[in-house]
Amino acid sequence: MAPKKPLEFYSEALPGVDTSELQGKLIVIEGPDAVGRTTQIVRLQEWLEHRGHAVLATGLARSALARKGIQRAKQGNTLGPITMTLFYATDFADRLENEIIPALRAGFIVLTDRYIFSLIARGVARGEDRLWLERVAGFALVPHAIYYLKADVSDLVSRVVFGRGRFDYWESGMDMRFGQDMHDSFVKYQTRIIQSLDHMAKRYHFTVIDASRGPDAIFRDLQKSISKLFPPSGLRQTRTRRSAGA
Repeated sequence: MAPKKPLEFYSEALPGVDTSELQGKLIVIEGPDAVGRTTQIVRLQEWLEHRGHAVLATGLARSALARKGIQRAKQGNTLGPITMTLFYATDFADRLENEIIPALRAGFIVLTDRYIFSLIARGVARGEDRLWLERVAGFALVPHAIYYLKADVSDLVSRVVFGRGRFDYWESGMDMRFGQDMHDSFVKYQTRIIQSLDHMAKRYHFTVIDASRGPDAIFRDLQKSISKLFPPSGLRQTRTRRSAGA
């Protein structure tokens, strides 16, 4: 895929959106489950706000339109693969139109915990067609930077076991029964997600960050790279804004 300019639409533009009005920065943190994305988002938001930037933090399943519906469906374990994809696409579209674009128009930095790439990776891992998934998500804006926190499945398993103490039904892909128990299903499902993200890394110009290290080392790499998105001067004091439930 030829590089597109930041804040262009990948394919289908949302009606009524003039991208020339978007003045902020869109930064994506991607990666498999349990890799530490949320930890880095929190630290990056604090760091950027301290430098005088207004920041909106957002992520999957946080939209006012679809959040509760996704939660209810997941509690009942009733989501089929295609229904899940369309539910999350609806969530993303609502946040894009009502949170992300208004924040970018106002000059905010938008930090998003996952983007369309997780939606595609999850769908591919569950056997859906990649081209269909890319068409479904084609109304997304091109980010200024996409940071892919990459780690082996063994690292993810250790973080789940020693961090949370248990495996999650959906993060383990148990709806598709990739294994006889949650551990085996987690390993096989997350392996598929990592393979899909690896496949997209060059196509979508990911910056790959070694996430097998500790959170401080990861954070330093992110700081160094994100700093390059801004001129040495020009920091301005603005009010801050957080997404609901971020």
